Amino acid sequence: MDRSHLITLRTFPNDIEADVARQHLESAGITAFVRKDDYGGFQPALQMQLGVFLQVLEEDGEAAEEVLNSLEI
Repeated sequence: MDRSHLITLRTFPNDIEADVARQHLESAGITAFVRKDDYGGFQPALQMQLGVFLQVLEEDGEAAEEVLNSLEI
């Protein structure tokens, strides 16, 4: 899969919240990804500083926004 066409929908303070949103999207049939840089888990505090990104393919962006907005995420 070409990840150059990913867009970031939301930024979360931790991977747990991002993963919950990802699961909601995937249950709606939208492939989603959680991207974070916490040095492989060695620096979890970086999640709060840098954020954890929820991403989808560009063509799924509108549908994904609708799903997240309906859940007030």
